[in-house]
Amino acid sequence: YGPVSQSVVLEWIAEQRIVAGMWLYPMASKKWLKAGDLPELQETLASALAAGLTAPVVVSPLVAGVPVGALRKVAMLSAMNDQQLGRFAQFMEIAKVTQFELVVEHGDPGDAMYVVLAGSLRVRQMVAGKETVIATLRVGDVFGEISLFDQGPRSADVLANEDSTLLVIGADRFVEFTQKMPEVALSLLLAISRTMASRIRADNERHKQDLLVLQNVKQH
Repeated sequence: YGPVSQSVVLEWIAEQRIVAGMWLYPMASKKWLKAGDLPELQETLASALAAGLTAPVVVSPLVAGVPVGALRKVAMLSAMNDQQLGRFAQFMEIAKVTQFELVVEHGDPGDAMYVVLAGSLRVRQMVAGKETVIATLRVGDVFGEISLFDQGPRSADVLANEDSTLLVIGADRFVEFTQKMPEVALSLLLAISRTMASRIRADNERHKQDLLVLQNVKQH
């Protein structure tokens, strides 16, 4: 997250956004170093600990109050280290949605991918005025990733079951991310490909089962 000035880094230490074990990239050295190994930060880190911060909570460099552990629950991001997560997070925004709020609507053009950080949502289709729930999305689940590639129409509604927190990356920001950080983007693109392949296999299996049911009905 940056570049930022040393004064900002010192402020973030006081706010517990930076702790001794976090990796930083000083422009002078041009290499990754832990904050606790930088002489210019050691006094401030020690003062923070002396002030009673003996068990600091590591938070994401993107969103204050969102633990790195929450991002670690996202399977699609599991291959990234903390540095890569921080760089990717620069391109995302946080969204708070309330219970029953419609996050995406069937038929609307897709323009973003969503990551569930807290709460739960449901994917539904309305058939003859009745709701059919296709899937329930929980912490760590991702939806809308196909729209990052084709911006095609949404295939279903996504509705919040409860108050939820989402991370959002828009299609335009995703393109910028792949151009500016290709080495980090590669890991994410491979993960998205695996997720899409898994969903296609699951859909094929469901279609196969549906055909078997239809054949059995015809035979009887």
